[in-house]
Amino acid sequence: MNNDATVIFDRNLINEEKMKLIVRDVYLALKERGYNPINQIVGYLMTGDLGYISSYKDARIKMSKIDRASLLEMMLKGYLK
Repeated sequence: MNNDATVIFDRNLINEEKMKLIVRDVYLALKERGYNPINQIVGYLMTGDLGYISSYKDARIKMSKIDRASLLEMMLKGYLK
């Protein structure tokens, strides 16, 4: 690494990584409980009703910490890349 180079800190990348980890954890918890995780997460994203997310392994609490609009924006960016 060049010591003369300025390192750029991108807060958005950190936030996106956190969101990805949370969604992955929620996905795995839903799957483990026997739900179709895609359907459940889509239901939540469309309605805002956290009832679509199981409380198993704190999945509902974790998902409530994510701004839905930010998550949808991140997903759309990933889809369009």
